[in-house]
Amino acid sequence: MNKKIAFLFPGQGAQYAGMAKDFYENYAVARAVFDEADELLKTHFSKLIFEGPADVLTLTKNSQLAIYIASIAIWRTAAQEFPHLQPAFCAGLSLGEYTALTAAGLISFQECLLLVQARAAFMNDACEKSVGTMQVVLGLEPENVAQALAPLEEVWIANLNCPGQVVIAGTPRGIASAEAPLKAAGAKRILPLDVSGAFHTPLMKEAERRLTPYIQAASIQAGSVPIITNVTGRSVSDSEEVRSCLIRQVSSPVYWEKGIRYLVEQGATLFLEMGCGKTLAGMNKRIGVAAPTISIEKLTDLEVYATTASR
Repeated sequence: MNKKIAFLFPGQGAQYAGMAKDFYENYAVARAVFDEADELLKTHFSKLIFEGPADVLTLTKNSQLAIYIASIAIWRTAAQEFPHLQPAFCAGLSLGEYTALTAAGLISFQECLLLVQARAAFMNDACEKSVGTMQVVLGLEPENVAQALAPLEEVWIANLNCPGQVVIAGTPRGIASAEAPLKAAGAKRILPLDVSGAFHTPLMKEAERRLTPYIQAASIQAGSVPIITNVTGRSVSDSEEVRSCLIRQVSSPVYWEKGIRYLVEQGATLFLEMGCGKTLAGMNKRIGVAAPTISIEKLTDLEVYATTASR
């Protein structure tokens, strides 16, 4: 195969009870991921992933772990079923960047799981300490959103995911103060997101500070597969640069659209989204990516990939 495949992995918010359960029930390689995670976490965490309840699964300290575990199980199954499946690039949305690092061979599943556990716990603590929320602004260019927010306090741009969608985050007061200026600037709609904190903003600085020594101590290797980081929207492969980006990512904006456009420039001919939901495929469509994007979320999606790959 001469395809240049970009692996994409979802972030927090994609979780739902029962994700990847069909992989667990049908593939030993997937079952081993969940079993190993349970052992490392010293709890029957897979039960929460498969059965919920949803309100507990959605907690930051749980959802990040759950998505990482489910995504790894799906990726390992796909890799086993399609031995030719090798990425030319890996990228992940926020938390998904950790899955990308594992899939690219820069860090082991075991070590990355414990990193994700620390990240999830510290960000959960930050959410409880500094109450925050996020909203998506529809119909405005990023520069117009930035201009509207410039004179305000406690509200920032958090995610630049795709055209016409800018995610802002901040304290409830900061978010409320942004509504009138954004509408005056021409925002079509401003919708709340079901999250428990102001991720990728200065309100996460304490979580970033606490996570830093964990990332610095982790065994992250230089790799041959470039990682497209959220912080820069460009590729990195040097291990120290990867560490720096992982640390900064906690409180810095996510430049997802920039990263996808970079992959297009680099000649990616197929995008493979592995994990919960099809959010990243939807973003690719909005960005205008001409190359096909396939989402592998259910067992039946393996057949879709097999059909496409044989063309």
